[in-house]
Amino acid sequence: MITKRIIPCLDVRDGRVVKGVNFEGLRDISSPVELAKFYSMCGADELVFYDITASSDGRKIFTDILRETASKVFIPLTVGGGINTVEDFDRVLKCGADKVSVNSGAIKDPSLICKAAKLYGDQCVVLSVDVKRVDGKFTVFAKGGRENTGIEAITWIKNCVNNGAGEVVVNSIDTDGVKGGFDLEMLNEVCNAVSVPVIASGGAGKIEDFITLFKEIPNVDAGLAASIFHFVEVKIADLKEEMAKANIPVRSLV
Repeated sequence: MITKRIIPCLDVRDGRVVKGVNFEGLRDISSPVELAKFYSMCGADELVFYDITASSDGRKIFTDILRETASKVFIPLTVGGGINTVEDFDRVLKCGADKVSVNSGAIKDPSLICKAAKLYGDQCVVLSVDVKRVDGKFTVFAKGGRENTGIEAITWIKNCVNNGAGEVVVNSIDTDGVKGGFDLEMLNEVCNAVSVPVIASGGAGKIEDFITLFKEIPNVDAGLAASIFHFVEVKIADLKEEMAKANIPVRSLV
């Protein structure tokens, strides 16, 4: 049985890791380099690095801090933020990323996923989708959750996977930073719509939230979280121990 992955997320702004609630009210946490080193050593299965203002600022990702962060990581690293062209994919991969996450760039140019998949392989292309309920419908947001695209999320995700996205990160804006649990309704719809790995993001507040996620939606491949790991509200070692007790397949820390 495939093990479930635990993935800390570094939301980076101006070279520092930050965190907010519902994508707003960001506050400074730490250096991405130091946090990446810490997570690489304490049992995280993968790591995600998002330059969260690159798209909204209309700039490219900060490659210097990314290169330094990647040098400290010995687990798979996914990087996103300001990815608008295949050249951006190439630049980020050369900085040490294993996979590249695209969100706003794919909305602006839906052919980007297909072009990147042909060049680097489906396994390298991660679709990151910021989703919020609008009038009862799952709706895609762009530019770090600032812009309502009006696009229906489930159809968008299916189309992107058909075009070559090899993995999907579903970021629930409704539950982000609230710590009330993952958005199970949304995640269930996504898992029923696609056959590629799905990563749940937004809402984790305690160990039990991960247990519920993997028990309720067995097809979810990974749980992603930020603040509960950053502030050591949940230790990855403790989380994995409880997952194992609950008969959820997990990679050993040893």
